[in-house]
Amino acid sequence: MSSATLYERLGGESGIAALVDDIVEAHMQNPTIQARYLPTQDDPVHFEELKGHLRDFLSAGSGGPAEYRGRSMPEAHRGMNIGEAEYMAVTDDILAVLDRHGVDPQTRQEMLGIAYSLKDEIMHL
Repeated sequence: MSSATLYERLGGESGIAALVDDIVEAHMQNPTIQARYLPTQDDPVHFEELKGHLRDFLSAGSGGPAEYRGRSMPEAHRGMNIGEAEYMAVTDDILAVLDRHGVDPQTRQEMLGIAYSLKDEIMHL
């Protein structure tokens, strides 16, 4: 097993930036969740801010140097009433993008574990 951090295994800053771009694009193409994501591109400043928060969240959460300054998961998702199908669509998109980027199975499994650890902070709020 590698002693590299999750952040390093995700490709560091540039790897995470590429992952976030592709994950957001996958969400916008996914019929189950695209209605939540497509409107964000109508406001380019807000769209880039959201992607920046995602990059920082992923970097900070994987042992990288970024500091996440966005809202907490419950604050960010309150009032959205995200159900199981939407939650799974997001998770599936993330795993598919990790796979396309050649991220190893152990790292994908760790990312899945993180996603599931946040489930109660995201769903049905």
